[in-house]
Amino acid sequence: MSDERVRYELRDDVALLHWDDGKANVVSPAAQADLNAALDRAEKEAKAVVISGRAGRFSAGFDLGIMNAGDARAIAAMVRGGGELGLRLFSFPLPTVAAVHGHALAMGAVLLMAIDERIAADVPAKVGLNETAIGMTLPGFALILARERLAPTHLVRAAANAELYSPADAVEAGFIDQVVPADELLGVALARARTLAQLNTRAHHATKLALRGPVIEALRASLQQVE
Repeated sequence: MSDERVRYELRDDVALLHWDDGKANVVSPAAQADLNAALDRAEKEAKAVVISGRAGRFSAGFDLGIMNAGDARAIAAMVRGGGELGLRLFSFPLPTVAAVHGHALAMGAVLLMAIDERIAADVPAKVGLNETAIGMTLPGFALILARERLAPTHLVRAAANAELYSPADAVEAGFIDQVVPADELLGVALARARTLAQLNTRAHHATKLALRGPVIEALRASLQQVE
């Protein structure tokens, strides 16, 4: 796991994943590998997880350098890997919390829809699915998560019309659960994760799977179609 992209820190029963690639926190294959390695460790050591972005960014989405290079196999592998990461987070055996310090766009917003609770800083930032605005079609797994997590009145606006939201407006849309002052963000996210860590892990996971079972199966099926 690269310290340059994801730094792992265990605080009591909470695994804190500091995600910072120094730029836009793109969901590249390397970032996917680092996040998965950190989640592997969290499963062994923690009872809840906080994924914290860098200053000004949670994630800008997939690596456009790979997207624009035109290698269909590399693009498909990256997209499939991002979808698999989303599925893993959506069905993760521990409670998950996102600390959103700024922009969360495209695949970055998809990851927010896969995380249990999302807490954002009250800063000028954009949150949303901007794929259709930049000539991309949302992958099936993104649409499945959007239908599950977004408010019905915002579904077309967010998914098809590429509407972007401030952190405060993203609460109504369904991308974010709570907005707090920027200097309180990490503390609030950790406090919430500590509360969730007190749940019975087995009961929490079993209930999560019962609630989300059909959606999880749909996500798995959609990933088979990424090519």
